[in-house]
Amino acid sequence: MFKRSFDFCIALTLLIILLPVIAATAVMVRWKLGSPIFFRQIRPGRHGKLFGIYKFRTMLDSVDADGNVLPDDLRLTRFGVVLRKLSLDELPQLINVLRGDMSLVGPRPLLEEYLPLYSEEQARRHDVRPGITGWAQVSGRNTISWEERFRLDVWYVDHCSFWLDMKILWLTVVRVFQAKDINQPGVATMEKFTGNNK
Repeated sequence: MFKRSFDFCIALTLLIILLPVIAATAVMVRWKLGSPIFFRQIRPGRHGKLFGIYKFRTMLDSVDADGNVLPDDLRLTRFGVVLRKLSLDELPQLINVLRGDMSLVGPRPLLEEYLPLYSEEQARRHDVRPGITGWAQVSGRNTISWEERFRLDVWYVDHCSFWLDMKILWLTVVRVFQAKDINQPGVATMEKFTGNNK
């Protein structure tokens, strides 16, 4: 109950303080990438319950001659790279926190298609609300392996506390200014998870 109240108050405060930044980012996304401004995708939350996550768009809607969407690295623009480095694309998720879909701190909500691929231990990452940032994000973000990411997520589930959340939030601010661990070498973000035996 305390964590939820804390999340709500901080998310609301941040939305108010960062409103000029959010508005300016929205205008730039509209100018550089066109409409829609927001990217919405279904992700699993606590106990695997599905919800729509919101982010600012960082990619074009480019397709090939057959109408298939091009790979991420061909659609990600320089402007999108800057948004990701500064984590500005994540700001709309403060709305998800207000709604109770997410927490400020928790395992990052991943793709719905990954749900049947988790081991029983890895699936424990869904025992808490997903977060805008998390222990895995401040411990390597997109440069660590899937196995290490899930291990860190489950460790957070087992050790979650107010002071750990404060530490993660502080380290998140540091990582944003350092602009580190944005993507794995050779891919736009991180390679897809294909299961534990694949």
